[in-house]
Amino acid sequence: MFQIHGVLDLIFWILAIAAFAMSAWALVHALRTPARAFAVTGKQSKKLWLIILGLAALFSFASAVGYFGIGLGQLNLFAIAAVIASGIYLADVKPAVSEIGKGGNQGPYGPW
Repeated sequence: MFQIHGVLDLIFWILAIAAFAMSAWALVHALRTPARAFAVTGKQSKKLWLIILGLAALFSFASAVGYFGIGLGQLNLFAIAAVIASGIYLADVKPAVSEIGKGGNQGPYGPW
């Protein structure tokens, strides 16, 4: 007999693992980025981003191991907030702070 709940639990568990991976990736990038890069680009401080991303990684991990609900991978408000925080960092802050310190000969259309 086909168990729809088992399939849905598996899907939500995979989504929770992906949310944790995304949060961990953002946290590792923030840890490796110098604090000066955040100040130069006008973004929030490195300390604030480390707190936000640390909590995001914690909550997404807790969601992945089923701490917040019955069964594995119960997506909840904390997991959704973790994905949003990590997404903002990866889409907005990471590209801005990654450009700092590259240097080189940059023309209007790229390196030359």
